[in-house]
Amino acid sequence: MKVTDPEKLALLYERFKDVCLVEKEVWKEIFLPRDAGPGAVLTRVQDRYEVVIDDEEIEATLDANIPLGGKALAAAIQQYRDSISFVKKT
Repeated sequence: MKVTDPEKLALLYERFKDVCLVEKEVWKEIFLPRDAGPGAVLTRVQDRYEVVIDDEEIEATLDANIPLGGKALAAAIQQYRDSISFVKKT
C-alpha cells in the first residue's frame, strides 16, 4: 500500500534521511514506530516500509549527498521527493 498521507510522508522522509545518514548509504527499507506522534512513542511496535526510488541517477545523487551531512541530504530528498515513494509492507 503506497503511502499518500502528507503527515505520514513527512515523517517517512525524515526517517529515510536519518537512516541513510547513520548507515552511510541509501536504504531501500526503513522502519517507523506505528504511533509516531507527540508524546511517548512505542518503538517496539513498528511498521516496515519499502523505499522506492524511480531513477538510478536520483539514487546516486542521494548517495553522493550523504557524506555532506543532514542539511545537504534533506535538500536532495526535498528536491526529488516526487521520485521517492514509500510502500507499507504487511
